Amino acid sequence: MYVTLTSQQRELLDRSILAGEARDVPDLVRLALRETAGFVISRPLPGPAPAERAWRDELAFTPGDERVLRQEHRLLPGTGKAFEVRAGQVLRVSQVDGDQCADLNVFALHDYREAMHVGRTRTLHGIHPGEGAFLWSAPPRERAMMFLLSDPAGLNDTLFPRCSAAMYESLFGFEDHTNCADMQAEAQREYGLTPDDVHDSFNLFMATRVNEDGSIEVVHQHTPSGAFVEILALMDVLAVPNVCGNDIFRTSNYSLRPLDVTVSDAAADDLARVPPLWVHRSQRTPADFAQPRIRTERRLERDLAYEPRFPRTPVTVEDIEIDLSDSDAALLRTHARRDLYGDDDEAALRDILLSWWVQSHA
Repeated sequence: MYVTLTSQQRELLDRSILAGEARDVPDLVRLALRETAGFVISRPLPGPAPAERAWRDELAFTPGDERVLRQEHRLLPGTGKAFEVRAGQVLRVSQVDGDQCADLNVFALHDYREAMHVGRTRTLHGIHPGEGAFLWSAPPRERAMMFLLSDPAGLNDTLFPRCSAAMYESLFGFEDHTNCADMQAEAQREYGLTPDDVHDSFNLFMATRVNEDGSIEVVHQHTPSGAFVEILALMDVLAVPNVCGNDIFRTSNYSLRPLDVTVSDAAADDLARVPPLWVHRSQRTPADFAQPRIRTERRLERDLAYEPRFPRTPVTVEDIEIDLSDSDAALLRTHARRDLYGDDDEAALRDILLSWWVQSHA
């Protein structure tokens, strides 16, 4: 039989062959079938290792045994504030009375177009990221911007967007109501940003769940006075927390309470807790863009000189002949996803092969 692979899939498998895991693709297919039937052996990702990102070189201070407090501020209900948090500094958001949700936006201080991407953070760390997770910027930069250093409350959310004025008007008829979108816009205005620059928030102290029918829900939280989240900056950032303005849903147990925010130089032990960061060639800066200039004209017009330059196109495929023994063919029949592919053995075999590769090398 044959298995059809794109050039990119073939490139992936060739790494395993070069690493000595199999003689050729058919041999790799047979290995995938046998390990799928038994257990998958974890293997290091073949190929050159990326370079470690030397983010500690960007520190503007020498870390000592203790933290050094640089800023402190009490966020009152209905407000937010932008804080410059330099690489190696710790942003701490603390409960005053307890049970208060906070929204957080994060921008690279030296290029505001690099901003936290809640979707990428959710994909890598789940819907409730906690201690040990990173806050990531959006593609194509896609860098770890901050690190969740301490999170004893464990109530962070990436599912729900910021509440807005339109939400309260459409649901409850308010012409004016405290809301996170407007608070973020006002706090960011101190640094020249507009309401269009507000991005999806990382929700601190927000208890949520996914129901069996797929719907998502905010539930009551139980966050005591003094509970906190500490987030370590891995680059110079503008971090913008605000007191969530929702006093109608259970977000903050139907109340609006203050929050305390501090910014401190990290201690040496804090920095030592950050896992290695890697630099990949796919992490691009504006200098690498085909269009590096940030637009100032808001109206969109077609570029008549535009010619598409999509990478890795046209996508090509290759048919590779696979000789399966009777026992291997029996394994294929046993593990083929007939619910997806019916009697299409080729598609079922490709699924087994690539699922095995990702599982064994992730």
